[in-house]
Amino acid sequence: MATAELNGAAIKDTDTFHAACKAAMGFPDTYGNSMDAWVDCLSYLRDDDSMSKFRLKPNEVLEIVIKDAAAMQQDILEEVTYCVAGLNERYEDYGEKPALKLTLR
Repeated sequence: MATAELNGAAIKDTDTFHAACKAAMGFPDTYGNSMDAWVDCLSYLRDDDSMSKFRLKPNEVLEIVIKDAAAMQQDILEEVTYCVAGLNERYEDYGEKPALKLTLR
């Protein structure tokens, strides 16, 4: 399983969240540092679009691990959880298996 790891204790605000995601997930230089851009980059994990460093196989899942999740800003954590669920619904709507797993440690 592909894994992207974030350090929740180092994520103090939306800027540090997006910087950490860009580094861990290999988002392009044009990444817009917003949740809309985050969703866009993770919407095509099984396509050849180079929106992240991950290229998943048909049934493969990207596990997003947030270490020290309790130290992370609650509103950011809630938004990430919401977006992961929405992305997985989108994958299912297109007849694919969910592509993301969120693990909080």
